Amino acid sequence: MLTAISSNLKTSDLFRGDLQLTSSPNIYFELQKTVADPNKSIMDIGFIIEQDPALSIRMLKIVNSVYFGFPAQIASIERAITIIGVQELQNLVLATVIIDKFSSLPAGLLSMQDFWARSLRCALISKELCIYGNNRDDLDSMFICGLLHDIGQLVFYRRIPELARQIGLLIESSGVDEIQAENNILGFNHYQTGAELVRLWRLPDIIIETIGQHNHPDYTGVFAHAASIIRSANYLCKTDVEPPHSSTFCNKIPVDDLSNIIDKANYQFEDIFKLFYSTHP
Repeated sequence: MLTAISSNLKTSDLFRGDLQLTSSPNIYFELQKTVADPNKSIMDIGFIIEQDPALSIRMLKIVNSVYFGFPAQIASIERAITIIGVQELQNLVLATVIIDKFSSLPAGLLSMQDFWARSLRCALISKELCIYGNNRDDLDSMFICGLLHDIGQLVFYRRIPELARQIGLLIESSGVDEIQAENNILGFNHYQTGAELVRLWRLPDIIIETIGQHNHPDYTGVFAHAASIIRSANYLCKTDVEPPHSSTFCNKIPVDDLSNIIDKANYQFEDIFKLFYSTHP
């Protein structure tokens, strides 16, 4: 636990001396390396996942869930790769590994089940919004971007739990918003922290940018559209179905369509949450 005075704390301080936190999800990069090798086949990719029987079983259960809705049962990882694609499978593996990495926190500070439930809903809505907008360029990344958008909060609760508690108390007592409270106490916020973490993990730029720019609706960079989708999905996870003023993307969608998007995401969620979050009852 870090004990530095909050006014002197920097984002980089949160990652010092915690190799478990900062170490990259190795299986994800092993998959990337194999996919990039022209001498490797789908069999080689499947073999990597099959070396972890528990992960292999979870991947098959997810692929056979309503999230994909395939009419016939998929019985092997190789078959799953053929049908859903290598990128989709890599994202599912990455999501599962990261959820497991943050499987526990100090008791009473944060419900991990609630955190990942909220994050998974955001991931599902993000993907549905992207499909609705017919944005195929970002589609492969939307689920993982939505899932990880609040990952910086877990860094706070893991590394500076007392300061994280102070942030929560400030929000409750003064009514300031979450980002303002974080900036007041720490001098930075959980989006900046989350972006730095996934940068350390060497994840794709679209993940880094959609996290880091989440609180900046005026962002106009190369991943602005993707960031707007994640921002909208996060909003829809927390409110009734009304177009948010801060999101031009969501403002373009009729309320009835938004309601259908949320209903579909909720239907998928009920079936797959227990498959991703299997480390707790």
